[in-house]
Amino acid sequence: QVQLVESGGGLVQAGGSLRLSCAASGRTFSTYTMGWFRQAPGKEREFVAAIRWSSGNTYYADSVKGRFTISRDNAKNTVYLQMNSLKPEDTAVYYCAAPGRTIVVVSVTSNYDYWGQGTQVTVSS
Repeated sequence: QVQLVESGGGLVQAGGSLRLSCAASGRTFSTYTMGWFRQAPGKEREFVAAIRWSSGNTYYADSVKGRFTISRDNAKNTVYLQMNSLKPEDTAVYYCAAPGRTIVVVSVTSNYDYWGQGTQVTVSS
């Protein structure tokens, strides 16, 4: 059974930084993609970033490009999301996700089959 466990959320002032972690277990992830999504109150879940586990290729939403960095630690089966220059509009529950197969389009929510429980990020102005 695939398990994804996020950690690292919290309350931070605008301009601050946080690092989220997603520990994955239950299968070999080396050939797949891992993604981060977020959902603010009253809004749909949206793509934030993704990484191809084997190649290390990364993808970002325009709203976070240049501020967020996704990375992975193969030995620990863990994906990270370093978030810098945080803004109040980054406030949301952040989820990591993994697909059950190889996917081409990494930004589509429905392409992902496994989700973590989410971690709250709150950015105060």
